[in-house]
Amino acid sequence: ELFVQYLATYSYKHGRGKEKNALTYSDLSHTAEECETFQFLADILPKKILASKYLKMLEKEKRDGEVGEEDEEDEEEEDEDKTVDGDVGS
Repeated sequence: ELFVQYLATYSYKHGRGKEKNALTYSDLSHTAEECETFQFLADILPKKILASKYLKMLEKEKRDGEVGEEDEEDEEEEDEDKTVDGDVGS
């Protein structure tokens, strides 16, 4: 109880709560992200983002992942070629 009260009070004082006379989720997530004491809550209280931005992030990660996998496959094939060439010359 005391911890939640401290988190709420700290977030209210250091956020926009005073301007709006209310404590918002963004105040809590900002506190979790910026304050070292509450850093462990960053995964529990992530910043809100629009669904469209989230979908774009997922699409970008998917594209980057596919490109990374292709590069890894090319490198593996090159390594195999070098090994075969080295064995033939011996």
